[in-house]
Amino acid sequence: MYFFDKHPDFKTCTLFEDDCGQEATYETWYTHADELGGVMPSRSLAAIVCRNTIGSALSYLCCLQNRVVPLLLDEAMDDELKQGLLAAYRPEFIFCPHGTEGGKPLYSLYDYDVYRHNDTSPALYENLGLLLTTSGSTGSPKLVRLSYDNIQSNAASIAQYLELTAADRPVSSLPMHYTFGLSVINSHVLCGAAECLTTATVFDAAFWKFCKEKRVTSIAGVPFTYECLRRLKFTAMDLPDLTLMIQAGGKLSKKLQKEFGEYAAGTGKRFVVMYGQTEATARMSYLPPADCLRKIGSIGIAIPGGSFSILDDDHAELTESNAIGELCYDGPNVSLGYAHCADDLQLGDERHGRLFTGDIAYCDEEGFYYIAGRKKRFVKIMGKRVNMDEVEQLFKNAFADRDFACTGGDDDLLVFTTAPETDCSDLEDFLFAKAGLHPSCFTIRSVAAIPKNSSGKTQYTDLPGLKD
Repeated sequence: MYFFDKHPDFKTCTLFEDDCGQEATYETWYTHADELGGVMPSRSLAAIVCRNTIGSALSYLCCLQNRVVPLLLDEAMDDELKQGLLAAYRPEFIFCPHGTEGGKPLYSLYDYDVYRHNDTSPALYENLGLLLTTSGSTGSPKLVRLSYDNIQSNAASIAQYLELTAADRPVSSLPMHYTFGLSVINSHVLCGAAECLTTATVFDAAFWKFCKEKRVTSIAGVPFTYECLRRLKFTAMDLPDLTLMIQAGGKLSKKLQKEFGEYAAGTGKRFVVMYGQTEATARMSYLPPADCLRKIGSIGIAIPGGSFSILDDDHAELTESNAIGELCYDGPNVSLGYAHCADDLQLGDERHGRLFTGDIAYCDEEGFYYIAGRKKRFVKIMGKRVNMDEVEQLFKNAFADRDFACTGGDDDLLVFTTAPETDCSDLEDFLFAKAGLHPSCFTIRSVAAIPKNSSGKTQYTDLPGLKD
């Protein structure tokens, strides 16, 4: 039985509550799913323009229950890019917020309507369950193809290692079209829990008022989220029901991991650092809370049901401790593969449970894994191989109150920072001292902000001057 099938024990339980005073029970979901089953045939393709509202979340769950394949799109995506994706994949139906499409909808649920978008759906692989854009997508037609088994296994693993129960009440601190935000929904629905949905952000006073009123028990965030929480003096807030903080979506600076780990340890809460990719549905590893301060910088251990290995350039396994190579993950949550056009939606399982992550990593003597950087994020400076992610992390660890992003090419490393121009010479001295890079080999540019997408990922192609 999948978590999105009807569960008779959950019928009267609250499924979603929002910041407009509305709620939906599991029975509400099942009723809408039954009614939509008369409108949308099984094995059709439906696009969902996502936002953190009851209508949007129910649209997703109703699709899963009816074996309609949802393609999740960011509401904030540029309209031209969104139309390009819709043209490439030709979904038969589209779910969208009230008032954003003309004509009479086929069906309405809460703040969402469903419309027919094309006469027919593309041919779909029998076990294809979900389509997600890749992290940091800017309208690229490349999608990740996920199976029903992928979604179920990852939800079960997450619920197991986070020890989730029906009493948990997470808040929608991340967008649902993003694999991390979606995994919060999936893993809690598996347990019969309720999620508190809001379109407010952590910068809004309304967000924290909502958390307190709804007695929110957990919050999820990417590194950028935790940088914001630090500036907002989160650790001084009065949130007595909050017991769990989870982090993924990129490497957290050591300073922030230590700060939030110490806060959690001192207040009886749990802070869990995790690692994942859309290509693995969501999560591949977690750092047990008891090891948070003992293993600063680690992504932890593989999730239940999964395993890691470190591979050399020939894909031979490196078994000695601290050997550096590509991180490879094996598990039932590894996606089927990519799609680049509608015809690819009928492809079967191309990965067979194995994902070459593209991350460079090592495993210490106790079996804890550490990410050193991305395989494709290297440049050569004066013949020296330099990992741009490591340079970013050096700066972030030393200057926690500023943001950084590195890009460039061989012998032309570009470091963007939110530090003022007057501090750039000090940053040059720091990089020379730490990495041995002469200032003639790199340029530091001061910018007002490092561009991020809605899930907090750095958008390297949007850095000033790179599109000129």
